Amino acid sequence: MNQFTKKFLASAMLGTLLAFSAHAATLNIHNGGDPQSLDPQKLSGDWENRIAGDIFEGLVTEDAKDNPVPGQAESWTISPDGKVYTFKLRDGIKWSDGQPVTAGDFVFAFQRLVDPKNAADYAYLQFTIKNAEKINKGEITDLNQLGVKAIDDKTLEITLENPTPYFLNALMHYTAYPLPKHVVEAKGQDWVKIGNIVTNGPYKPTEWVPGSHVTTVKNDQWYGTKDLKIDGAKFFVLEDQEAALKRYRAGEFDILTDFPTDQYEWMKKNLPGQAHVAPFSGLYYYVVNSQKPPFSDKRVRQALSMAINREVIGPQILGTGELPAYSWVPPGTANYGEPAYVSWKGLPYKDKVAEAKKLLTEAGFGPDKPLHAVLSYNTNDNHKRIAVAIASMWKPLGVDVELVNAETKVHYDQMQRGQVEIGRAGWLADYNDPDNFLNLLVTGVQMNYGRWSNPDYDKLIKDGNAETDLKKRAEIFKKAEQLALDESAALPIYYYVSKNVVSPKVEGFVDNIQDIHRTRWLSMKE
Repeated sequence: MNQFTKKFLASAMLGTLLAFSAHAATLNIHNGGDPQSLDPQKLSGDWENRIAGDIFEGLVTEDAKDNPVPGQAESWTISPDGKVYTFKLRDGIKWSDGQPVTAGDFVFAFQRLVDPKNAADYAYLQFTIKNAEKINKGEITDLNQLGVKAIDDKTLEITLENPTPYFLNALMHYTAYPLPKHVVEAKGQDWVKIGNIVTNGPYKPTEWVPGSHVTTVKNDQWYGTKDLKIDGAKFFVLEDQEAALKRYRAGEFDILTDFPTDQYEWMKKNLPGQAHVAPFSGLYYYVVNSQKPPFSDKRVRQALSMAINREVIGPQILGTGELPAYSWVPPGTANYGEPAYVSWKGLPYKDKVAEAKKLLTEAGFGPDKPLHAVLSYNTNDNHKRIAVAIASMWKPLGVDVELVNAETKVHYDQMQRGQVEIGRAGWLADYNDPDNFLNLLVTGVQMNYGRWSNPDYDKLIKDGNAETDLKKRAEIFKKAEQLALDESAALPIYYYVSKNVVSPKVEGFVDNIQDIHRTRWLSMKE
């Protein structure tokens, strides 16, 4: 073998090894829906959160178990009255372009979030901050009146309207991420385009192909880069779960963030230990457009709710054991105790159906005048399975159901615009507190897809959040929840379980109540 051949073969082998190494350190994630933006203030879904939480970091971030730990802030203090939080930023923190992250970037981001000109759907999640709601509603026009102040470049002070037991958890949410003021002001709406965007998290995006994928690599300016075990991730858009499972089995995906539930038993036998099903702080529900007759009649909404046989959905239709939901707030939610329940929870199913028929008759519907309803859901095998089952449960009532599906982005856009009669929705807790679920039914909130409105309910939520005694706060919230359930404001169906499939070569994946698994905590073995 001559020297040239030796060098050629050695070079080829090294190239192969490097290519393998690069592949082994890249995490391929089936991410579901198509992100509408990389701007943290333009997001609303868990599929977007998975990307945002890798490329940005707030004052507080989550550990592998989803507990709050220091992020961009190294420490904080809380005033004796529980209303003023003072954060000290880490030394030397930088944006991915090398510019320092300052307290001013956080002030800029929070002001932009609540500025009504920017129409951030999730601004209300930070309404606990002083004057945030008033600014967002246009009652205060001076953004500097927001209770977020930079004492100096490394010190941030946040003042709240009331003591808030979940505030540190709320700071883990993407609405609390800082933004690069120098880039946003220079580039405007184009600041999130690849080539412009700079981020402050463990990773930075290098490619975004709408409808296909987002690619990230290590952010070499992040303070903990040397501890990252994974070089980057590729978040794939794919809403066909059967196809996703096939690609996982072919080795194309390392993690599935959902799977067809009718494959669960097969996976337990053939992919032992890889299918993760765990308790999850979330609610699967249907909204009914209460601004549109006949769904504006609470008798119609209650009839539809009573006829859903929730007991068969988890064990039989899905097969993954989801528990039937008769409350709006999932049991086990912090700072709450036992939730309120619908008054008819304990009735035998046949009695529920009989009462549902009676209610529809009173509302003017029957065999000679069937109720026509369009049930919309986002494209997904499991959502289709449930919609077909519920349509069949409504049929004996004389309800004629038309099923319509659309991709996730389109479906939620139509719901926010009030263009859906009955729509499938899901809510995954942003922070562990009943307020996060109860807020979904407040008048004017973007995620109140059914547009149900009740001033007594709104007042109870406001009063509850002004109450500093946690026991009294829970009592007020429970009155609000009972009111919403009595009005059938929306139709809770089941409490979520998280459903992931994780390759044996992925290490560090920890099941947790909010199903958040940042790439920074994971590693891969060959």
